[in-house]
Amino acid sequence: MGPQTNSRVLADFLDYLRIEKGLAKLSISAYTTDLLQFAEFLEKNKRHLLNARRTDVREFLQQLFSKQVDTHKVMDGRSVGRKLSAMRHLYRYLLLDKRIEHDPTLNIESPRQWKVLPKSLARDEVESTLKASAEVHRETKNGTAFALRDRAMVELLYAGALRVSEMANAALEDLKLESGYMLVRGKGDKERIVPLGKPAQDALTEYLANGRPVLVRATKAAAPKSSPFLFIAHGGRKLTRQRIWQMVGAASAASGRHASPHMLRHSCATHMVENGADLRTVQTILGHSDISTTQVYTHLALDRLRSVYQKHHPRAKAR
Repeated sequence: MGPQTNSRVLADFLDYLRIEKGLAKLSISAYTTDLLQFAEFLEKNKRHLLNARRTDVREFLQQLFSKQVDTHKVMDGRSVGRKLSAMRHLYRYLLLDKRIEHDPTLNIESPRQWKVLPKSLARDEVESTLKASAEVHRETKNGTAFALRDRAMVELLYAGALRVSEMANAALEDLKLESGYMLVRGKGDKERIVPLGKPAQDALTEYLANGRPVLVRATKAAAPKSSPFLFIAHGGRKLTRQRIWQMVGAASAASGRHASPHMLRHSCATHMVENGADLRTVQTILGHSDISTTQVYTHLALDRLRSVYQKHHPRAKAR
């Protein structure tokens, strides 16, 4: 009875995420993985998703921390927190659908380590990565075009805090260079406007003038391919997420530290907060639907607040 019940519940919930919430395939895949793991845990304890208790949730989370799950790997707080978040979304849905009367995730505290600050690059490391992105392809065919593309992508990842999927799916028509912004379609197909600084605008202008046209024509076909995407591969093909990860990794090698697109996104947020940006502004640029997601940067804001206070308040200075 347990496996059949769990299968029906998960199928209904995933349909809800796909159809009503409009979540992307990758997000749905992450929910599926996390909830299947919890469902399997419940089945071993002769329970199922509809009659899970708070103690079941606590024991499951504890096992994730203590090598007792099938993977036999200790998980960090962030990974455990993500699974708890998936479970909370599931039980919120089941409550609204009146299939349960009590939410077993209610008042379950998030793992203390969950809200740690994401890894980011120092400003000089970002500068090294930006410079190196223009050198990786210099010796290859159409190397200048690829270099212009990569430089524009790294500038945009850092300046606009884009996710790698947002970068891969960015359309040419979404870029409004003359107005200094870009329309970004994020999770759940939600749109946001991302402002572009002058370095990003300059890099994009040069790529569109001297890089992208070369890549579109770089094909054996009689006529060049057209592409709706802003950033393209050889012959006008769409760039894959994996290729963008590889490009950022290769460019960041110059800084002596391997970076990812996600690290550039977090570097943008970190440097903004360090320079005095409020969390609401950072939330808007990152495209977080909930301010609680952005609050991982809170301690940076508090550090700056403390330093400004100590510098300017007459009672803050030690006698």
